[in-house]
Amino acid sequence: MTAASSSASILPVILCGGSGTRLWPLSRKNAPKQFAPLLSKNSMFQETVLRVTGPKVLAPLVICNAEQRFIVAEQLRAIGIKPSAIMLEPEGRDSAPAIAAAAVWASKKAPDALLWVSPADALMETGPEWDRAFQAACEAAQAGAIATFGMKPTKAETGYGYIERGKPFENAQGDVIKGAFQVSRFTEKPDQTQAEAFLKSGRYDWNAGIFIAQAKTWIDEFQAHEPKVLKAAREALKDSQADLDFIRLDPKDFAKAPKISIDYAVAERTSKAVVVPASFTWSDVGSWSAVHEATPQDENGNAVRGDVVLHDAHDCYVRSEGMLTTVVGLEDVVVVTTRDAVLVTSRKRAQDIKPLVSKLQGLQRPEVINHKHVARPWGSYETIALGDRYQVKSIKVDPGKKLSLQKHHHRAEHWVVVSGTAIVTRGDERLQLTENESVYLPLGEVHRLENPGVIPLVLVEVQSGSYLGEDDIVRFEDDYARHK
Repeated sequence: MTAASSSASILPVILCGGSGTRLWPLSRKNAPKQFAPLLSKNSMFQETVLRVTGPKVLAPLVICNAEQRFIVAEQLRAIGIKPSAIMLEPEGRDSAPAIAAAAVWASKKAPDALLWVSPADALMETGPEWDRAFQAACEAAQAGAIATFGMKPTKAETGYGYIERGKPFENAQGDVIKGAFQVSRFTEKPDQTQAEAFLKSGRYDWNAGIFIAQAKTWIDEFQAHEPKVLKAAREALKDSQADLDFIRLDPKDFAKAPKISIDYAVAERTSKAVVVPASFTWSDVGSWSAVHEATPQDENGNAVRGDVVLHDAHDCYVRSEGMLTTVVGLEDVVVVTTRDAVLVTSRKRAQDIKPLVSKLQGLQRPEVINHKHVARPWGSYETIALGDRYQVKSIKVDPGKKLSLQKHHHRAEHWVVVSGTAIVTRGDERLQLTENESVYLPLGEVHRLENPGVIPLVLVEVQSGSYLGEDDIVRFEDDYARHK
């Protein structure tokens, strides 16, 4: 989509909250669905950032939690986008405090821009219909409205919120903005009877949770309806700390904000809400069944991704993140294999994965938190083997990057270089290692690893000790300002 037709500049505000629990095992706590290549080679976060382009589009403001900051930064770098800022929430307080903080920030950095606020995890089809709806929403926003997209419902869906259209929206001069309507009411996730009535009436649209408005409009409406949210956001931003390319909102100030969604805080209470009905393809892709619907299917209704072979299977979604995955003689099932977990469920029960994940959390299973392959600001690592008192990892360090100067209380480490060149700090020593060379790091020894070369450094790390958790790290120096 291009925003060139809008007379005002556009500031994309990308909200990266959400755990994506129903898309486990691909979605994990520290790498939720928005950062996964769910439907294309790009992650849903990257697709969201690329959705609005044009000469009047400013660099995006991205809001995420601290644990995901390096994933965000790396995925932006991979698509050639330098953000206006990456704002870090100390804790999740739902969408309203995040949007309030964005509005306060924008009121100083880009006061004349229209804020395009979007979750990072939705599927939207761009094209002429998207352009039309976006332009209408921008015109309404410039007239002082809080504009939102209303997606044309295709079925009596009970998992979405609904918006009832009112009369056509007019600006202050009395001119009707074509394609924009005043909002009569919002309805959160109706029951089946209500949903069927909404669909039959033709007056209701699905609430996509995407908004376009001026920063001043947001601030005025927060002040009118949720002043505590606005105050907390202002104070958290005023007391924020710069951390490399990140803005760390003050934890104590931010915690004072009520935990509330933007729908409840402002959208359902303001008189400035405007809906722009649209018929382009949209989905919140909130379950594996929804992923199946959004993925191209074969003549038997099967959608597959990865190394998958099917025989006599129908209406299945089968995905492999590595190993060969085969399905024989099944119908309406979801099969997802990752490097450390396998999910098998019927498609009609695909909405019920959340209780399973809660059970895994109760069992303290690490598969809920991270994948075997874990991104780090200096590169990545992958667990190859894990047993009683030992762990083996493959470590990749990007050119010019280095790990923190650190030590461990409970483990020793042995590094073997597979390719590239390593500079190793071990106590007072500084060693250079190349392919097939190794170094031993005793328990409690201060050490550091860096890659001085122009190609990735790959090595195998063998850990041994009584405790091998990632939190057994004491950092003395760190290029990435990490405290843990």
